[in-house]
Amino acid sequence: MYAIRNNIHKVYKGAAEAVLPARSKSRFTEEGVLTPEEFVAAGDYLVRICPSWSWGAGQSSKAQGHLPKNKQFLITRNAPCHRRAEEVEGYDEAAEELIETDAEGDGWVSTGQASHQSTANTSIPDLDSHANQAGVSADAVDADDDIPDIDDLAIEDEDDEAAVPRNGYLRAEEPEDHIVRIRTYDLLISYDKYYSVPKFWLVGYDESKQPLPTKQVLEDVSQEHARKTVTVETFPHDTAITAAAIHPCKHAVTMKKLSGMMEAGGKTFSVDQYLVLFLKFIASVVPTIQYDHTMSAGA
Repeated sequence: MYAIRNNIHKVYKGAAEAVLPARSKSRFTEEGVLTPEEFVAAGDYLVRICPSWSWGAGQSSKAQGHLPKNKQFLITRNAPCHRRAEEVEGYDEAAEELIETDAEGDGWVSTGQASHQSTANTSIPDLDSHANQAGVSADAVDADDDIPDIDDLAIEDEDDEAAVPRNGYLRAEEPEDHIVRIRTYDLLISYDKYYSVPKFWLVGYDESKQPLPTKQVLEDVSQEHARKTVTVETFPHDTAITAAAIHPCKHAVTMKKLSGMMEAGGKTFSVDQYLVLFLKFIASVVPTIQYDHTMSAGA
């Protein structure tokens, strides 16, 4: 049943993207979405302050006309992953605590997870307060700033028709020895024309650089998201790549809430910083994949 719904959704989405024009009017502040031009500007900013990220072109036959041919997606390679996500998780629904509300009664939720405890005790980071060590302007973002996790926002959960089925979440057996086997990931960010937001992709490898099967990739995704928002798809810019993707259906509302809270706290947030903040909250979805530490921004 899940597979049928997933296929129906992909067919519908593909048909809609084929006939609908790309977004041309900025609605970043009002809706948390990006135009293709804003996505490129945010990507240029990310590449500038975080040299581990670069633009990719992909297969020429798969190039999207609303993006420059040499800026179809962003990629960083060989991000290390030393532990499985469940090792840093301890979610207890009974321990949820509303820690902040806005004028509409929405707020952030502290989930009680060990990996997220620092979020509840810190304010929204000031993206303008740190200078880049590599000479980037002072509005570069500190890699160690504590950005609220996607789980900590009061966003209504919906059944995602494209998510991996619950009975597809498996856990591979760990080796019996005590040797730490380091996985690595290639991480990609594409522009989703249908949702007008970035889409995050993961391609995992074991210690021998052999591709990880899906069930092992899901071990490195927060269990809550692995069950609800992860899909396995062909990468749109290269048909040779099959990757796990974080479904983007809630990205816009999440980014709108985050930017709104920052502005309410008297802090500025510009559209070119979108992907930096995006990657910070994606870190709660893949808590043990280490990519933020490569940012060349100082404290």
